Amino acid sequence: MIVLGIETSCDETGVALVSSDRRVLAEQLYSQLDAHAVYGGVVPEIAARAHVERLDLLISAAMNEAGLQFPDLAGIAVTCGPGLIGGLIVGLVTARAIGAATGLPLVAVNHLEAHALTARLTDGIEFPYTLLLVSGGHAQLLEVSGVGRYRRLGSTIDDAVGEAFDKVAKMLGLGYPGGPAVERMARRGDPARFDLPRPLLNRADCNFSFSGLKTACRLAILKEEISEGDDQAIADLCASFQMAVGDCLVDRTRRALARTRTAGSGERRLVVAGGVAANASIGARLRELAAAERVALHVPPARLCTDNGVMIAWAGLERLACGRGDEFPLAARARWPLDPAAEPLAGAGVKA
Repeated sequence: MIVLGIETSCDETGVALVSSDRRVLAEQLYSQLDAHAVYGGVVPEIAARAHVERLDLLISAAMNEAGLQFPDLAGIAVTCGPGLIGGLIVGLVTARAIGAATGLPLVAVNHLEAHALTARLTDGIEFPYTLLLVSGGHAQLLEVSGVGRYRRLGSTIDDAVGEAFDKVAKMLGLGYPGGPAVERMARRGDPARFDLPRPLLNRADCNFSFSGLKTACRLAILKEEISEGDDQAIADLCASFQMAVGDCLVDRTRRALARTRTAGSGERRLVVAGGVAANASIGARLRELAAAERVALHVPPARLCTDNGVMIAWAGLERLACGRGDEFPLAARARWPLDPAAEPLAGAGVKA
């Protein structure tokens, strides 16, 4: 089977054609970073307009790249949430139009499920495994037992980790997106200079909190009177912040691993997905954790950790293969939890 994947949940317009034998036949991606950088974050209306302008061109380019026609496809997978409603509607309307014209079945894909299943495309791993999903909009730990079978172990009670990176970068005048900028500065900083908190460290649950850490960074900036030209102080604060985030992620993930059952083979697996997974320092910390816990670590390539059409197409294939392609209605939704049975958390965590 070959499926066309369409991703328009935020500020990346992604299209891909993926086959059931784990081959990426074509991949097209349009990044809107430059359009949003001047505003220091994603502007929903600008994002939706960019999707309208680019999506049909990217689909045409992908079909030409793969040398395929619509009758060659088994279906169309489209992100229906969670995300920005305007962008989601653009992708959904486009998929509906193609489906109406071609008769191809449509698969509504949960953006978070696509992240959760990407390692099965890249590494061919089996269920079950533990997932750490860390991005600009999400921070959570899940037990993944199968397609559509997710148990939330922990989530953010306020801000996502990627959002915290962006906000700290904005405070320091480092621009948008903040994650790569903070990481670059942190490489030449002293992580011990600023005594920052580690929210929820050593708590019995697996939840995250980053709001207080952002506030601590702001207070440090005011106390030290750090200005945009004070490169060493900025680098030291970035390094201290990144170290604090790493400590929190390692501690919470260790607790999640203790709660998840082993695979049938006895091998435990940890998958890390989302844009923050591309951070080299945090990746190194998680590799150390996996080695200490004797867990196999799987991290998809950086280009598949951020939003993309490949993961949407693959999630569609997974659902079609197990007969669950029509499980969800084709409707855009801003919030769409992977584990609906999980108890709602305060703050941003409820949307994840």
